[in-house]
Amino acid sequence: MKFNLHTHHYKNNPEVLEIVNQYPQEFDDQLPFYSIGIHPWYINLDSLAVDLEIIDAKLQEPNCLALGECGLDKRIATSLEIQIQVFEKQLLLAKKHKKPVILHCVSAYQEVIAIKKRLQIETPMIIHGFSKNSQVAQSLLENGFYLSFGKYLLRNPELASVFKKIPQDKFFLETDTIEETIFEVYAKASEIKNINIEAQVERTFLEVFNLKL
Repeated sequence: MKFNLHTHHYKNNPEVLEIVNQYPQEFDDQLPFYSIGIHPWYINLDSLAVDLEIIDAKLQEPNCLALGECGLDKRIATSLEIQIQVFEKQLLLAKKHKKPVILHCVSAYQEVIAIKKRLQIETPMIIHGFSKNSQVAQSLLENGFYLSFGKYLLRNPELASVFKKIPQDKFFLETDTIEETIFEVYAKASEIKNINIEAQVERTFLEVFNLKL
């Protein structure tokens, strides 16, 4: 079994367990496993209260494996102050329901680390689509984050040296929105790490998401 931490495209492949990203206002109840959250790109203050109610309810469902993707993005027009308010409200729901968090983070790693500490979030927090250097990776790992790799592992050869150093029980693999398959991501990860990637990711996945297959 392969595990895809984060995808926007449900493939319905019996060999893959996918966490499919969902939004409160566009919900598909036919998906086996999903995450749900308010992405910083799509914050709508007019529907925020209702969106949070939907997330609160869905996080109680057994096939809702995580909150997300949610987070902070310094490269968009929405003010960081508003993003932080929406992010923190969601994190408190993850804390309440003891669900892991799948994070979108662009140029705001220190802010995310600080918020995790301030709100005392102890559920696993996973930075999806990681593409930064070893220094950023080390800072996140030291603060208890997991890192998920996908698109940039396939497209940026320089990321291989970063991925190679990630502890075996601290990473996930994903496809996000790319056309390539999770099988291609696993093949690239195996080539870099030179270990049994499938067994390692399965152990981490079942532990973090409290799943029994």
